[in-house]
Amino acid sequence: MESDSEAELRCYSADLHIHSCLSPCADLTMSPARIVKKARVRKLDMIAICDHNSAENVAATKKIGEKENIKVFPGMEVTSSEEVHIIALFDDIDGVIKLQEIVYEHLTPGENKEELFGEQIIVNEFDEVDGYCNRLLIGATTLSLETVVDEIHDLGGLAIASHIDRESYSIIGQLGFVPENLRLDAMEISQHMNKTQIIERFPEIKKFPLVCASDAHFLDDIGKATTQFLLEKPTIVEIRKAFNNEEGRTIVMEAGT
Repeated sequence: MESDSEAELRCYSADLHIHSCLSPCADLTMSPARIVKKARVRKLDMIAICDHNSAENVAATKKIGEKENIKVFPGMEVTSSEEVHIIALFDDIDGVIKLQEIVYEHLTPGENKEELFGEQIIVNEFDEVDGYCNRLLIGATTLSLETVVDEIHDLGGLAIASHIDRESYSIIGQLGFVPENLRLDAMEISQHMNKTQIIERFPEIKKFPLVCASDAHFLDDIGKATTQFLLEKPTIVEIRKAFNNEEGRTIVMEAGT
């Protein structure tokens, strides 16, 4: 029997932060089928749907991805009570749905105002509109940053600090520092800053794996920022090993390199 150390590894190209038309700030063309189609054009192996405080378009996108041989990780971009964005990534739908239940229980009360924030469209695998989410997804939850990270881990997911080079809704932009005992798995930077620049500005982050993702809100942005992983297969377990440089799994091309 082949051991993990002898497993055949290959390079996977990933964009692990993509919004669908469920996010009020995303373009209405960001439907599940169009997202997967653009991911194929950009030759991506793995993508993640990470809408704001909701995962109601994940299942449809995952079904299309399975047909098109593109791994779609169920994800969510959770807003903590400190207004810090944290990406949650899971292997299966169950994890993200349980997280959604927790987030919905602690979401800012009120209904979405489409004229102010945009539509929050729920779409099926055939790109048909199934309905609209009326919750205030653009708002923050009452969950602390530490609680958000702990809940993600308790459900078996990965917790990644979103776009840390941005002033708004980033852990450094909101807090000015990274809490010492916060159990983040990685940090995300955008295509606008490289690894050297970000570490020069914030030396404390060098202990974390850095990934790059598009944070796409428009179709043309999908795949403009990616991370290359050396893995046996496209799973959260394998990505976690890559973050920890275990058993040959690694980030082949780090953010900004």
